[in-house]
Amino acid sequence: MQRRFSMFKKDLRRLVFIIALVSVAVVALLVDTFDVGIGSVSFERGDEDGPLGLELGLDLQGGVQLIYEAEDENVTKSQMEGVKDKIERRTNAFGVTEPSIQLLGSNRILIQLPGVEDVEEAKRLIGQTAQLEFKERICADQGDPQCTNFQDQDIGLTGALLTRAYASTHHATGQPIVNLEFNGEGARIFGETTNRIAGTNNRTAIFLDGEEIVAPVANQAILGGQAFIQGPDFTFDRVRTISIQLEGGRLDTPIVVIQEQNVDATLGEDALDKSLVAGLIGFGLVAMFMVLYYRIPGITAVFSLAIYIVLVLLVVKLIPVTLTLAGIAGFILSIGVAVDANILISERTKEELRTGRALLSAIETGYSRAWPAILNSNVATMITCVILFWFGSRFGASAVTGFSITLFIGVATSMFTAVVVSHTLLRLVASTPLSRFTGMFTPVPGQVITAGAGRRSQAQRERN
Repeated sequence: MQRRFSMFKKDLRRLVFIIALVSVAVVALLVDTFDVGIGSVSFERGDEDGPLGLELGLDLQGGVQLIYEAEDENVTKSQMEGVKDKIERRTNAFGVTEPSIQLLGSNRILIQLPGVEDVEEAKRLIGQTAQLEFKERICADQGDPQCTNFQDQDIGLTGALLTRAYASTHHATGQPIVNLEFNGEGARIFGETTNRIAGTNNRTAIFLDGEEIVAPVANQAILGGQAFIQGPDFTFDRVRTISIQLEGGRLDTPIVVIQEQNVDATLGEDALDKSLVAGLIGFGLVAMFMVLYYRIPGITAVFSLAIYIVLVLLVVKLIPVTLTLAGIAGFILSIGVAVDANILISERTKEELRTGRALLSAIETGYSRAWPAILNSNVATMITCVILFWFGSRFGASAVTGFSITLFIGVATSMFTAVVVSHTLLRLVASTPLSRFTGMFTPVPGQVITAGAGRRSQAQRERN
């Protein structure tokens, strides 16, 4: 009796945790945008244009999809990364919310611009030749280490005179650095400039499309056409970013549009409405089946399923995941996975009840028997999702990527709701007077052996 009371208190604590978690999730979904802070790091989540603050993809929000191809078949990976970086900065400057830019193979780039209406302007902006410039920065106050007051002068050194830029580490200190190599004309101009500014607070400022990348000082004149940039705050990620930016503007890789697709915002809205209707119909049919066939376990499964949907939407919003039609399909499919877990648990519990176990014992044993099958099937599905995600990312199949992400999130969440939520709710119900109606916990009436009858039958067999 004491053990049963202890389990009941434990279930109540779990119920309080579940209610608190669902309450937070509902509030987070009802607020379009919110700030999340973890220590000194804070970030904003949500989208004012999407339902429940969810970020919508191109096929739901409308916009344009472009695929560019480099004209040079021998283009290097670093050059393509530089082009990708250039496009990202330009689309951000264009005011595009959540653009998706991916490398396809060795010489193609997939660009998705949700909400963009002026396609020609977007193409013009993306297709511009990058402008990489080196300028001499003259500080007004040589005693100011930050060089807050300055004047930049053109020295005729552009990306066309830079032959290579790459990240590495200093051979003596091991610190991350950016290496620069110039051609003959570039080496001459760079040498003259560094000779003038060596030992002063003047600098060589490097700009890409008018945006400053870095502005280092020169300790001495650099006359050989090879130099490196270092800094106390340089990390491996930063030097890699700088080198990619320099490569992108060094000899701008010509790219051409090979595919263009427009998605009307009205069509996207219609697709979203139909997807929501399909999801609601599917949920309603599943809920009706579970309640009519499995009775009380079915009712707890429906509550668990509703909580599951809320938690999945919360995770999608927090990551955040851009929701697409394929992503919605993965989400709806994951509902079936969540239901399957509850069906396995209900069937195992039913089998234990028919052997004469007490209700709580049947529930515990049923969960223990169902869990290995649930775990194995869900892990197999999650591994498949990882493979699909790799495939979609590698070959630019955004539909496959979106499907795999939401399905993975759904399957992972379903394990939590099946084991924690459904288990807790069912045990709490079994601790109420409803536990006397054992037939309400099995789908087939008239075949339940009560605990007392089971014990009497077993005792009779022993006497015989």
